[in-house]
Amino acid sequence: MTNAYYDSTYLFKLQCVEHGTEAVRAHASTVRSLHSAVHARAEFVSACHRKIREGHGTHRQLKAMLDQFQLDCRAGVITFLPLNDSVFERVESFYLSAPANSPLRASDALHLACAAEHGFKEVYSNDRHFLAAAPLFGMRGINVIGKGEL
Repeated sequence: MTNAYYDSTYLFKLQCVEHGTEAVRAHASTVRSLHSAVHARAEFVSACHRKIREGHGTHRQLKAMLDQFQLDCRAGVITFLPLNDSVFERVESFYLSAPANSPLRASDALHLACAAEHGFKEVYSNDRHFLAAAPLFGMRGINVIGKGEL
C-alpha cells in the first residue's frame, strides 16, 4: 500500500455521493494514507456549500458532510500538508514558465506544488486542468473515474 495525494474534488467524493464516488472510494481503500494541501479544507466546505447553492443539498446535509469530514480529519484519515515558502516558490516558478494558455487556477497550482514538494510522484483528481498540469510539476495525474492517466 502507498500514500496518495488527492485534490479537494476527490476528497469531496469521499463524503458526497455523486458521479465518481464509488471509484474514488474504491481507490482510497487501497492506499495506506491520503494526503492533501491544507487549503483543501476550505475547498471542501466550499464544495459542500456549492451543493446548497445549486439546489442539490440542504444546510443539514452540509453540516453532516462537514461533521464527517472533520471526524475523518481528526482520526488521521487525511493528512494535510503545509503550504510553506518552498511550495509558494514552486508555484511562482510554474507561472513564470507556464505556457501562456495554461488555465491552471492558483488553488490547483498550490495543490500540485505541495504534492511535488512532499515527494509525490502521482496526484489524483478528475479536474482536467489539474491533471494536464501535473507533468509540469514532475508528476503523473491520475483520474480513477474511468478516464485513466494523463
